[in-house]
Amino acid sequence: MLRPPMADKYDLQSVEAALAKAELMAALSDATRARLAKQGQPCTVETGKLLFAKGDKGDALYVLLEGEVEVRSSTEGGKDVRMASLKPPAVIGEMAVLDGGVRSADIAAIRKSRFLRIHRDQAISALESEPKALLKLIAEMSKRLRHADAALEDAHTLDLGGRLAQRLLEEAGDSPSVTLTQTEIARRIGASREKVNRKLHEWVDEGWIAMGRAGIKLIARDKLKALIQEARAN
Repeated sequence: MLRPPMADKYDLQSVEAALAKAELMAALSDATRARLAKQGQPCTVETGKLLFAKGDKGDALYVLLEGEVEVRSSTEGGKDVRMASLKPPAVIGEMAVLDGGVRSADIAAIRKSRFLRIHRDQAISALESEPKALLKLIAEMSKRLRHADAALEDAHTLDLGGRLAQRLLEEAGDSPSVTLTQTEIARRIGASREKVNRKLHEWVDEGWIAMGRAGIKLIARDKLKALIQEARAN
């Protein structure tokens, strides 16, 4: 049985500001967001611990205030598949708002993370009073499902190089570099650190990336993107 996330204290004003930035919560009125901020329960999850596990009762949603979490599931062979990473101000567990069913995936803290827990009944009340926010919730769920489908497909179709290239590009975003350690990158793509290290050094020799104390600098993004497309085509 999982231990519940640790209760925490929080500044009400900062929580209201975070809710205003969250995609689902931004559709609510200021008054409704203020009410949810007061009703919600703050909690903290330490690095590597689960916020909740697949199969747990879905009786609440969470707003990520600080930190980072990953959404993961398992294949039939028991292999963990990292489906997505979420950063503030993400809304997590929104499916529970609609059906109150069990969780469909594990949510693990990549680093120490703080949340606002909003009980399903409180969220339902807010959505019933403001239907536009309900439409936002449905749109967000659809987007998450598309991302999950893509992640599962890539886990089955992309080789090591394709998965590594995709992870580097996604982690970098608009930044020129990725600051994750090779161990963490390996874990996120389901490979050994040794294999990741060999592939990275191959790309250094090719001039696609550079490695140093500041992390992994992406020099030839077009080459990495082409490699992903080639892997998918095969």
